Amino acid sequence: METRIDLLEKGQHVIKLLYPLGSYLAKSSLGKPLLDLVDFRVSQINGCAFCLDMHSKDLRAAGETEQRLYTLDAWREAPFYTDRERAALTWAEAVTKITNGNIPDEVYETARKQFSEEELVDLTLAVTTINTYNRINIAFRPPVGTYKVGQFS
Repeated sequence: METRIDLLEKGQHVIKLLYPLGSYLAKSSLGKPLLDLVDFRVSQINGCAFCLDMHSKDLRAAGETEQRLYTLDAWREAPFYTDRERAALTWAEAVTKITNGNIPDEVYETARKQFSEEELVDLTLAVTTINTYNRINIAFRPPVGTYKVGQFS
């Protein structure tokens, strides 16, 4: 009987279909630091250990501080996130944890103050993409701790 990781390895051709989304987002005006921060936060919400390992390493390699990483789960109470980051995190959380079938208007309005129309669409794509990766990794349990910075760039 095949293990979950065997199935994941056999399914790499399907996972590779997601790579162009990452390439597109890398060229967006959102910037890699913000995208990685959003990826890390969404991975916290979903409990994806593989993605948390990956994005924490990428963030640290890019100069992110330990303090901001350690407090990201409580970012609302921490003073060291920009208004743009706060809007992105609020949006990412709302899109990840859709309640009552919608995103509240106040969350949308906050995001629109910080992001252009194109950026908000790109941010939404980023959130849905990391949610997809989270669910694949949670389902098939790749080994955690093996990621090397830039491995999937």
